[in-house]
Amino acid sequence: MEKYFALNYEGTTFELFGTQHLIALAIITLCCFSYLYFRKAWGEKERNIVRWVFAIAIVVNESALHIWSAYWGIWNIQTMLPLHACAVIIWLSSYMLITKNYTIYELVYFMGLGGAMQAVLTPADAAAYNFPHFRIMQTFIAHGLLINIAIYMTVVEGFRPTLQSFKRVFIWTNIYMIVIFFLNLAIGSNYLFIAYKPNFPTLLDMLAPWPWYIFELEAIGFAIFFILYIPFLIKDWRTPQQQPLS
Repeated sequence: MEKYFALNYEGTTFELFGTQHLIALAIITLCCFSYLYFRKAWGEKERNIVRWVFAIAIVVNESALHIWSAYWGIWNIQTMLPLHACAVIIWLSSYMLITKNYTIYELVYFMGLGGAMQAVLTPADAAAYNFPHFRIMQTFIAHGLLINIAIYMTVVEGFRPTLQSFKRVFIWTNIYMIVIFFLNLAIGSNYLFIAYKPNFPTLLDMLAPWPWYIFELEAIGFAIFFILYIPFLIKDWRTPQQQPLS
């Protein structure tokens, strides 16, 4: 059992889109599609329970990563502060699930869903491990939960992003990136991967050298946000515009 929590993993390395990876992706996808059924089957009591289960699960899972990192002596402010996009959204999503805060939902939908989908497709930061090691399991649970939370709140709870949501999240994402840029300079970190490209293989390797890839990330981020908004854009074209949530 200890080998599945060890810092230095001696098993086979993670195989991108291998059998285990595809199974994990299938589980996440099936859970998301299940909400099409449960949105009619669940009443208010069941929905409250599901939201609390999600909130507790994502907090416990993320806390476990910090405990594991501290145990092995690798926790530090340069890498472990909850400042990467998905880490921020993980903690915010737990609050959103309990309070049903719409403003945070906007962030969870665009930033959480967009970032988590990339993380489960290419889990580069945990690729040195393989299932069922804690590190790779924690990564897929964290990002799988983010995806499911965004879909659940949209399909079951009836939340939806608006065009103003799209604009707000994109603007605040850029403001946050500027703040993190100067924080990286101050403490020698690489949060959001905007100080330099990470040492492990990522999709950033396909982009231009620093700092030009930051501008490419801007375009990619805008494109991802727009793609996530397309279903609602089409719906609004086909049906009369409803008053957006505030």
